[in-house]
Amino acid sequence: MKSEIQTPDGSLDLTDLQLLDLLQRDAGQSNLRLAELLHISPPTCLRRARRLHALGLIERQVAIVRPEVLAPLVGHGLQALIEVTLERQHAEALQAFEALAVAEDGVQQCWRVSPGPDFVLVVACRDMPAYLALSQRLFTAQGNVRNVKSFFATRRAKFSPHLPPLAQQNP
Repeated sequence: MKSEIQTPDGSLDLTDLQLLDLLQRDAGQSNLRLAELLHISPPTCLRRARRLHALGLIERQVAIVRPEVLAPLVGHGLQALIEVTLERQHAEALQAFEALAVAEDGVQQCWRVSPGPDFVLVVACRDMPAYLALSQRLFTAQGNVRNVKSFFATRRAKFSPHLPPLAQQNP
Protein backbone atom coordinates (compact mmCIF):
# COMPACT_ATOMS: atom_id res chain seq x y z
CA MET A 1 0.00 0.00 0.00
CA LYS A 2 1.22 3.51 -0.76
CA SER A 3 2.29 5.51 2.26
CA GLU A 4 0.26 8.53 1.10
CA ILE A 5 -2.99 9.10 -0.78
CA GLN A 6 -3.36 12.32 -2.73
CA THR A 7 -6.52 14.40 -2.25
CA PRO A 8 -7.39 17.64 -4.06
CA ASP A 9 -6.34 19.52 -0.90
CA GLY A 10 -3.17 17.62 -0.05
CA SER A 11 -2.36 14.09 0.98
CA LEU A 12 -3.41 11.55 3.58
CA ASP A 13 -0.73 9.49 5.25
CA LEU A 14 -0.98 6.21 7.13
CA THR A 15 -1.74 8.00 10.41
CA ASP A 16 -4.61 9.93 8.79
CA LEU A 17 -6.08 6.69 7.45
CA GLN A 18 -5.72 4.99 10.84
CA LEU A 19 -7.41 7.97 12.50
CA LEU A 20 -10.29 7.77 10.01
CA ASP A 21 -10.64 4.08 10.78
CA LEU A 22 -10.74 4.69 14.54
CA LEU A 23 -13.27 7.51 14.18
CA GLN A 24 -15.52 5.35 11.99
CA ARG A 25 -15.58 2.66 14.65
CA ASP A 26 -16.19 5.02 17.60
CA ALA A 27 -16.19 8.78 17.12
CA GLY A 28 -16.97 9.17 20.83
CA GLN A 29 -13.42 8.33 21.88
CA SER A 30 -11.57 11.22 23.46
CA ASN A 31 -8.83 12.98 21.55
CA LEU A 32 -6.41 11.81 24.25
CA ARG A 33 -7.37 8.15 23.70
CA LEU A 34 -7.12 8.50 19.91
CA ALA A 35 -3.67 10.08 20.26
CA GLU A 36 -2.55 7.20 22.51
CA LEU A 37 -3.78 4.60 20.03
CA LEU A 38 -2.00 6.35 17.15
CA HIS A 39 1.18 7.11 19.14
CA ILE A 40 0.99 10.83 18.39
CA SER A 41 0.55 13.89 20.61
CA PRO A 42 -2.99 15.05 21.47
CA PRO A 43 -2.56 18.44 19.71
CA THR A 44 -1.35 16.66 16.55
CA CYS A 45 -4.27 14.23 16.74
CA LEU A 46 -6.78 17.07 17.12
CA ARG A 47 -5.23 18.99 14.22
CA ARG A 48 -5.42 15.89 12.01
CA ALA A 49 -9.05 15.20 12.99
CA ARG A 50 -10.03 18.80 12.22
CA ARG A 51 -8.27 18.55 8.86
CA LEU A 52 -10.21 15.36 8.00
CA HIS A 53 -13.44 17.23 8.78
CA ALA A 54 -12.32 20.26 6.73
CA LEU A 55 -11.50 18.01 3.76
CA GLY A 56 -15.07 16.72 3.85
CA LEU A 57 -13.98 13.14 4.51
CA ILE A 58 -16.20 12.97 7.60
CA GLU A 59 -19.82 13.66 6.72
CA ARG A 60 -21.14 13.77 10.29
CA GLN A 61 -20.92 12.09 13.68
CA VAL A 62 -23.94 10.21 15.02
CA ALA A 63 -24.93 7.89 17.84
CA ILE A 64 -25.94 4.40 16.74
CA VAL A 65 -28.93 3.25 18.76
CA ARG A 66 -29.45 -0.44 19.56
CA PRO A 67 -33.07 -1.10 18.47
CA GLU A 68 -33.36 -4.26 20.57
CA VAL A 69 -32.56 -2.29 23.72
CA LEU A 70 -34.80 0.64 22.80
CA ALA A 71 -37.73 -1.59 21.78
CA PRO A 72 -39.18 -2.14 25.28
CA LEU A 73 -39.33 1.64 25.73
CA VAL A 74 -40.87 2.74 22.42
CA GLY A 75 -42.25 -0.39 20.77
CA HIS A 76 -40.61 -3.12 18.78
CA GLY A 77 -40.47 -1.36 15.46
CA LEU A 78 -40.27 -2.78 12.02
CA GLN A 79 -37.35 -2.76 9.62
CA ALA A 80 -37.61 -3.53 5.93
CA LEU A 81 -35.41 -3.66 2.88
CA ILE A 82 -37.45 -2.63 -0.13
CA GLU A 83 -36.77 -2.99 -3.84
CA VAL A 84 -38.53 -0.36 -5.94
CA THR A 85 -38.90 -0.45 -9.72
CA LEU A 86 -40.27 2.62 -11.45
CA GLU A 87 -42.55 2.61 -14.48
CA ARG A 88 -40.50 5.32 -16.19
CA GLN A 89 -36.73 5.52 -15.61
CA HIS A 90 -35.81 8.82 -17.26
CA ALA A 91 -33.59 11.16 -15.23
CA GLU A 92 -36.40 13.39 -13.97
CA ALA A 93 -38.48 10.41 -12.78
CA LEU A 94 -35.50 8.88 -10.95
CA GLN A 95 -34.66 12.22 -9.33
CA ALA A 96 -38.29 12.80 -8.32
CA PHE A 97 -38.59 9.44 -6.58
CA GLU A 98 -35.19 9.83 -4.94
CA ALA A 99 -36.16 13.26 -3.58
CA LEU A 100 -39.42 11.84 -2.22
CA ALA A 101 -37.63 8.91 -0.56
CA VAL A 102 -34.83 10.91 1.07
CA ALA A 103 -37.35 13.40 2.48
CA GLU A 104 -39.16 10.57 4.31
CA ASP A 105 -38.01 10.19 7.94
CA GLY A 106 -38.62 6.43 7.92
CA VAL A 107 -36.18 5.92 5.04
CA GLN A 108 -32.77 5.31 6.61
CA GLN A 109 -30.96 4.56 3.36
CA CYS A 110 -31.82 5.11 -0.29
CA TRP A 111 -29.69 3.46 -2.95
CA ARG A 112 -30.00 3.78 -6.72
CA VAL A 113 -28.97 0.38 -8.05
CA SER A 114 -28.40 -1.44 -11.29
CA PRO A 115 -29.21 -3.96 -12.67
CA GLY A 116 -32.56 -5.06 -11.27
CA PRO A 117 -34.75 -2.64 -9.37
CA ASP A 118 -34.16 1.09 -9.65
CA PHE A 119 -33.87 1.67 -5.89
CA VAL A 120 -33.25 -0.25 -2.70
CA LEU A 121 -34.50 1.39 0.48
CA VAL A 122 -33.77 0.56 4.09
CA VAL A 123 -36.79 1.60 6.12
CA ALA A 124 -37.55 1.73 9.84
CA CYS A 125 -41.12 2.19 11.08
CA ARG A 126 -42.72 1.99 14.50
CA ASP A 127 -45.18 -0.71 13.45
CA MET A 128 -47.10 -2.13 10.48
CA PRO A 129 -49.65 0.74 10.32
CA ALA A 130 -46.74 3.20 10.12
CA TYR A 131 -45.18 1.08 7.37
CA LEU A 132 -48.46 1.05 5.44
CA ALA A 133 -48.72 4.85 5.70
CA LEU A 134 -45.15 5.23 4.45
CA SER A 135 -45.92 2.81 1.60
CA GLN A 136 -48.92 4.91 0.58
CA ARG A 137 -46.84 8.08 0.50
CA LEU A 138 -43.90 6.58 -1.38
CA PHE A 139 -45.36 3.93 -3.63
CA THR A 140 -49.07 4.44 -4.23
CA ALA A 141 -49.56 8.21 -4.28
CA GLN A 142 -46.43 8.73 -6.39
CA GLY A 143 -47.90 7.17 -9.54
CA ASN A 144 -44.65 6.08 -11.18
CA VAL A 145 -43.95 2.93 -9.15
CA ARG A 146 -44.34 -0.29 -11.12
CA ASN A 147 -43.18 -2.84 -8.55
CA VAL A 148 -42.34 -2.95 -4.84
CA LYS A 149 -40.80 -5.93 -3.11
CA SER A 150 -40.43 -5.65 0.67
CA PHE A 151 -38.30 -7.88 2.87
CA PHE A 152 -39.03 -7.56 6.59
CA ALA A 153 -36.11 -8.02 8.96
CA THR A 154 -36.52 -10.74 11.57
CA ARG A 155 -33.08 -10.34 13.13
CA ARG A 156 -30.16 -7.96 12.70
CA ALA A 157 -27.05 -10.13 12.65
CA LYS A 158 -24.67 -7.27 11.88
CA PHE A 159 -24.81 -3.54 11.34
CA SER A 160 -21.66 -1.57 10.77
CA PRO A 161 -21.51 1.81 9.09
CA HIS A 162 -17.72 1.90 8.73
CA LEU A 163 -15.75 1.13 5.61
CA PRO A 164 -13.32 -1.80 5.68
CA PRO A 165 -9.96 -0.89 7.24
CA LEU A 166 -8.49 2.00 5.29
CA ALA A 167 -4.93 1.41 6.41
CA GLN A 168 -3.07 -1.81 6.96
CA GLN A 169 -0.39 -1.63 9.63
CA ASN A 170 1.60 -4.51 8.09
CA PRO A 171 1.06 -4.49 4.31
